[in-house]
Amino acid sequence: MPLPDTMFCAQQIHIPPELPDILKRFTKAAIRTQPADVLQWSAGYFSALSRGDPLPVKDRIEMPMATQKTDTGLTQGLLKVLHKQCSHKEYVELADLEQKWKNLCLPIEKFKVLLQLDPCENKIEWIKFLALGCSMLGGSLNTAMKHLCEILTSDPEGGPARIPFEIFSYVYCYLSGLDKEIPASDTESYLSSLKDRVDSRKNGMVGLSDFFTLKKKI
Repeated sequence: MPLPDTMFCAQQIHIPPELPDILKRFTKAAIRTQPADVLQWSAGYFSALSRGDPLPVKDRIEMPMATQKTDTGLTQGLLKVLHKQCSHKEYVELADLEQKWKNLCLPIEKFKVLLQLDPCENKIEWIKFLALGCSMLGGSLNTAMKHLCEILTSDPEGGPARIPFEIFSYVYCYLSGLDKEIPASDTESYLSSLKDRVDSRKNGMVGLSDFFTLKKKI
């Protein structure tokens, strides 16, 4: 004999007072991030939330770079999310990084291709992984550095996108060293000229206008 349906009244159902706010913030985060796989992303979101870690959430909606069918690739916004989640460590475990990559619904094939650019064992220096990601976004070293500045800068969006010369120089040397067609002498000459430009202002910062203008002159 089937059991009768259980009846509840409003007084019997307890709704945690924090639930509406959690769901509201979750919904806004999903709208901003536009994950390709909502369930996969949601698992990463609530897992990070429960641990008190940075959430896999974009700062704003990005305009689609491709058709809806193929728009699941890496973007500057997703790289910025990874930076928020990983930059507190100098080195990141590849297993942890791969899980964060999956939580952003990015194809694991692209993760493997990216690591093939500079193979490593169990962990990678975070700034190098970020640099490799920027190189995957940009078709040139100059474009990769532009993405890097826009991700790392503390300037407001649309501003000069300044970052410390030491970081710029480190990443530029790293990426140019991976490109066998760029002579080391060219890299040294370029960074020396850029440093002179930065030192003349005495602020130690490199902005987009600095290296794009210098690129046109040399």
